[in-house]
Amino acid sequence: MLPEVAAKAVEQTAAQAGAEPGGGSEFIMHHILAQPVIKLPTIWGIDLTITNHIIMMWIASALLIFVFTLAFRKKNKVPHGWGNMLESIVVFLRDDILIPNLGDEGWKYAPYLFTAFFFILVCNLLGLVPGATAATGDIGVTTTLALMTFFIGQYAGIAKHGLFGYFKHFIPPGLPAFIIPIMVPVEVMSLLSRHIALAIRLFANMMGGHISILAIMSFIFIFKSWIVAPFPFLLVLFSALLEVLISLIQAYVFTILSAVFIGLAIEEEQ
Repeated sequence: MLPEVAAKAVEQTAAQAGAEPGGGSEFIMHHILAQPVIKLPTIWGIDLTITNHIIMMWIASALLIFVFTLAFRKKNKVPHGWGNMLESIVVFLRDDILIPNLGDEGWKYAPYLFTAFFFILVCNLLGLVPGATAATGDIGVTTTLALMTFFIGQYAGIAKHGLFGYFKHFIPPGLPAFIIPIMVPVEVMSLLSRHIALAIRLFANMMGGHISILAIMSFIFIFKSWIVAPFPFLLVLFSALLEVLISLIQAYVFTILSAVFIGLAIEEEQ
């Protein structure tokens, strides 16, 4: 299945890129950057235009709702088929991410963490479908996900310790009073930088992977020779297989870092 998808992608890319006046670079950027699909007006400085990345997020959400509804439509104690596979993933996330980082309080945040994992995973994998695009290759999408982790973490910390108690986390214990005005901004910047890195990590990995695949495909129409074509095809096939693994890893990394950041917010002061 995957070799056929890769072959179709190579053929489509070569044909379209060769027809574009700007060559391979413009073709790559056209398929990486968000493209408007339905033009809508700008209200209060916010552009409401529906892009291809927004549509891909809608598709990912619809797929998740459909698959989970279909898998668990029957209330069996022991799920079968898709339900068994999805339950195995959830159990893995519970035992490897939720409990170790958040303890017994982790169940409060399980809906967000599990939803984030599956949503990011499906968005990543949809980017491998010829003609589609990865919504997680949009910095706006990954920033929004990181902001959700940020706000949930702040809410969790304040709910656990109270407003004053939570902000005491920004002052390391035993710190001399004259250093506090310096350390508080440093701790705040550290908190913000963690979530900025969370957004950039997912965005850069997904965009970088797709750029590399499209760049390898471009060799076909650069050399315009079927003698050269098999070598880019093999590289694309390998990159596509690697992208499946990267899609899984990036969904896992985002989820576990989100759990770590929320756990830092609710941890007891030593």
